[in-house]
Amino acid sequence: MKNRLEAIRKERGVTQEALAAALEVTRQTISSLEKGRYNPSILLAFKLARYFELRIEDIFIYEEDLP
Repeated sequence: MKNRLEAIRKERGVTQEALAAALEVTRQTISSLEKGRYNPSILLAFKLARYFELRIEDIFIYEEDLP
């Protein structure tokens, strides 16, 4: 799953450390999310959306595997 987390975070002037602290996760978790190495739990996705006052779909891009 792709995401716009890094771009949104930078647009808002938020550091990885500050975002991690606000969401009670590690900076490494934020870094892994931004690099697409980790897909968030639904709870973390909701927390991110609420933090940035966006919809989950505004942050995460679901791409179906089409045959």
